[in-house]
Amino acid sequence: MSLRSLSCMAVAVALASSASAEIVCGWSITTAFPTGTGNVPTGNTYTVGAGDLGVQTTGSELMSYHTLAAATYTSPAGNGSQYSFSSNNWSTGDYYQATVSTLGFSDIYLTWDQTRSATGPSSFELLMSTDGGTNFSVVNVGGAASYTVLQSGGGGAPATWSTTVYNAIYTNSVSIAAADNQAQVIFRFRSLVTTAAAGSGRIDNVTISTGALPAPGAIALLGLAGLAARRRR
Repeated sequence: MSLRSLSCMAVAVALASSASAEIVCGWSITTAFPTGTGNVPTGNTYTVGAGDLGVQTTGSELMSYHTLAAATYTSPAGNGSQYSFSSNNWSTGDYYQATVSTLGFSDIYLTWDQTRSATGPSSFELLMSTDGGTNFSVVNVGGAASYTVLQSGGGGAPATWSTTVYNAIYTNSVSIAAADNQAQVIFRFRSLVTTAAAGSGRIDNVTISTGALPAPGAIALLGLAGLAARRRR
């Protein structure tokens, strides 16, 4: 089946689930991080830059911060996508962070895929700032102030992330009215635990959208449709 046909199918199914859904900005991690001796990124921070999906990518950024400069950043398999954003050496308070403008948009919701290794960070909180990062508030995920990140691969893991298979159990979704119509919104996925140095965490398909919150499967298809359309151009 051609990429064009796949895109059309994805759009049809996704729109049937949520006719008003539109991606404001999203990151599907389209480019592999540097590899090889001396080339793997390390340090306190790393950024993948602006979003590659959506109608408002200008000024957006997806990055990570780690207390330990020994943190390394890699791009292993995503959740049904070629790459994800992965890092190790997690300390309490370390985070992934997405910055975007939602100016002119309402009914904002956030979706993301997240996983970890066996010794990676398992407990996170979602924080949000609308004043440039001066103040953050906790956003409840699934009705709770913190959320659990499931393991991918290895003993006890419910599934393994794959470049070809999307698994909805790794997807989180939350509607955030306070994120509507903001010049800048910062979403911070903050670790609540410290892990072994080699313990890694991954994030993928971070997407800020507008409209009714679809089911996780429809969310994935919307992202796939947008990516396929971008590749055709």
